[in-house]
Amino acid sequence: MAAITTTVPQVVLQSSTGQRRMPVMGLGTAPEAASKVSTKDAVLEAIKQGYRHFDAAAAYGVEKSVGEAIAEALQLGLIASRDELFVTSKLWVTDNHPHLIVPALQKSLRTLQLEYLDLFLIHWPITTQPGGVKYPIEVSEIVEFDMKGVWSSMEECQRLGLTKAIGISNFSIKKLEKLLSFATITPAVNQVEVNLGWQQVKLREFCKEKGIVITAFSPLRKGASRGENLVMDNDILKELADAHGKTIAQICLRWLYEQGLTFVAKSYDKERMNQNLQIFDWSLTEDDYKKISEIHQDRLIKGPTKPLLNDLWDEE
Repeated sequence: MAAITTTVPQVVLQSSTGQRRMPVMGLGTAPEAASKVSTKDAVLEAIKQGYRHFDAAAAYGVEKSVGEAIAEALQLGLIASRDELFVTSKLWVTDNHPHLIVPALQKSLRTLQLEYLDLFLIHWPITTQPGGVKYPIEVSEIVEFDMKGVWSSMEECQRLGLTKAIGISNFSIKKLEKLLSFATITPAVNQVEVNLGWQQVKLREFCKEKGIVITAFSPLRKGASRGENLVMDNDILKELADAHGKTIAQICLRWLYEQGLTFVAKSYDKERMNQNLQIFDWSLTEDDYKKISEIHQDRLIKGPTKPLLNDLWDEE
């Protein structure tokens, strides 16, 4: 007997080839040392539960595992074809040079064992000397980011059919305005941090106006242990969760969904993976919204460099 899977609502990516639809919720695959479950097993389990959107990146070192999981899901008949899935990957800063972008995407596709991506993102608005992935990024390695040349190569990736859609990640309004001044293909998505502790109202309004879908990363404000979690340890949210008979995570994800956002949640735990899907058949109240508006705001992910860059977020 087939397991009962949840169907996740979808949004259309305006500038994608063939008006590609993206499930609003995806599974994040950024590695975390504490996880006892392999990426391959987590992706397979997620497909069984009804996840169809998977968010990877060259820098995560998980493309091979994600690809193996997809191949196995096809073999097991969990999905009838690769087209049922929405797969995102991201260009790392070392390949953020016009002449390296098409080869970088081709390499990602080989590693994933896929013929095309659904979405290819510029991971950060930063370029470094070509080479291996190092994190954090050493500021001494940074060179000028040729945004126009890079975007032109991203557009070429879409025209070649290597990806159905292209987009950016961690772009401020100022950087987006610059990009839109010469883009032939508008970015379909801007993937940025959005959570109840960093609500990003201005950026969200700007993207909505331009037809750019926002995908929220760190929607539960998790990430490398950065002390107290403004969201998961929040008394207001504990109160709301109790009132609704939900988990704090479900309150957070429901809020993102009601804002019209898409999001990638990272959990390799079978039970939590399932809980995260149970957010589509209930609503937050006006009173909940009042309480949510009082949550202290502070950006969690300050940047990928050491030391931090002053102009990365353009004071936004």
